[in-house]
Amino acid sequence: MYCIGLIGDYDVNVVAHVAIPLAIQLAADELGIQFIFEWIPTPSLDQDFEQKLSKYHAIWVVPASPYRSMQGALNGIRFAREQQIPFLGTCGGFQHMIIEFARNVVGLAEAEHAEENPDASFILVAPLSCSVSERTHTFRLAPGSKTIDFYDSPEIVEQYGICNYGLNSEYRSRLENAGLNIVGVDLDGEVRIMELDRHPFFIGTLFQPERSALKSITHPLIKAFLRKAASSK
Repeated sequence: MYCIGLIGDYDVNVVAHVAIPLAIQLAADELGIQFIFEWIPTPSLDQDFEQKLSKYHAIWVVPASPYRSMQGALNGIRFAREQQIPFLGTCGGFQHMIIEFARNVVGLAEAEHAEENPDASFILVAPLSCSVSERTHTFRLAPGSKTIDFYDSPEIVEQYGICNYGLNSEYRSRLENAGLNIVGVDLDGEVRIMELDRHPFFIGTLFQPERSALKSITHPLIKAFLRKAASSK
């Protein structure tokens, strides 16, 4: 039995929160492996997060930010990154993934999220130039990336949730030079998927792959995430 920690503040009214358990079950059934999941409220990770997260085979930082504790979410992401635990961040999880990396790896300690601190001097996660909320878009994947291998296609079509923020393009090269690679862009070249070098599975998407479960479709990225979780410990 494998256990996935879902870091986020559960709300039955959030579509992604309803879809994620379905997505996990679909992928687990197809793999023929038993998985359970537990919701982890972000404030619970403000302290002693290493001990609390050590039992999980994988960590998923879920949509619906701002979180009740931004620091709790960042602590969970850092733990997964440093301990080489399979990690998936979707929508808000992606946004906080890049903040954690910028602060703790790149050395950009003042990196902030415009939704949570709009007056900050250093906005890493900025408002998107055009709203993509609840829209479906086509993305191009980078050759040689883990992500393209999981999809087995150079182009994919995915749906956003309620999403109005993404990576400030001024800092693309800073993150990539440190090993957090851009592996998926929309047709305008805007960053939509990133993955970390030298990690078994550390991927963030601005869209919500979990929504495929609402159509009873097993998502290739979530299936790959669970497969890596089952082989990680």
